[in-house]
Amino acid sequence: MSDIWKPSVTVAAIVPRQNGERLEFLMIEETTPDGVRLNQAAGHLDPNESLVQAVIRETMEETAHEFVPEALVGTYMSKFISPNSGKEVTYLRFAFCGKVVAQYDRPLDHGILRALWMTYEEILACQEMHRSPLILQCLQDYLAGQRAPLDLMYTHPSVMSV
Repeated sequence: MSDIWKPSVTVAAIVPRQNGERLEFLMIEETTPDGVRLNQAAGHLDPNESLVQAVIRETMEETAHEFVPEALVGTYMSKFISPNSGKEVTYLRFAFCGKVVAQYDRPLDHGILRALWMTYEEILACQEMHRSPLILQCLQDYLAGQRAPLDLMYTHPSVMSV
């Protein structure tokens, strides 16, 4: 029997805020094996959680902000080959948009340097620092108004079993 190929399932939070005339997005700066990178609050789906639970958890861990998902912006797939290790990984990303309702004074996940608010133009201007090639696509889809209702996704109770 051969091995079955499986992508790494990840979630990402697109969190906009209006700051006067500026539309800004919550981003993180993190250390990676390939250097300091910029990303949306994002991470892997853990066992025994739904995709919505994962994006809420990841946003809290990486930004110390309580995130309330409002819609699914899209699903995305990309292949990444580390320039340092040569390791190849395919990511299947579920990007959600929503709002933050609180910020907490708590440490950020290991490797997260800071959470910051940036405009689309600022994010566009530093593509060489992006952790994922999907960052811009997710933002562009969000800005184009792409949304799917959260009830489009279903998690069977068997997933939540410990």
